[in-house]
Amino acid sequence: MDLEFSHIGIAVRDAEDALQRWTAMGARKTGEEVLEHMRLRVVFLDMGGVTIELIAPTAADTAIAKFLERRGPGLHHLSFEVPDIEAALKNAEEQGMRLIDRTPRDGAHHMHVAFLHPDSTGGVLVEYCQPRA
Repeated sequence: MDLEFSHIGIAVRDAEDALQRWTAMGARKTGEEVLEHMRLRVVFLDMGGVTIELIAPTAADTAIAKFLERRGPGLHHLSFEVPDIEAALKNAEEQGMRLIDRTPRDGAHHMHVAFLHPDSTGGVLVEYCQPRA
């Protein structure tokens, strides 16, 4: 299966505070989206050719807010772009991976996204993404 590294997702409580810290380290803001359907604010950064997503909840009952409650701010996921997300999910399941999403959903950066459970990936939440048509 062809896949390409896409980005690192970092869960943050306060997007402005995190943005200030990352830009102080040399990151450059390249965009921002509010995903109303997921109640998230996502800030995109370029850090030496690597894309970083700062992911902040806009409501207390979101998955990111719960993640922050349990684990605090930090690494949330690694994302890989695939040419066919449905085929990638099918392949992952056939290989014994546990899926969080059986069906891709709309995510940031005009992508369809789906996640593999960290129990199957050595403790790291992995996202597959594919550009929406």
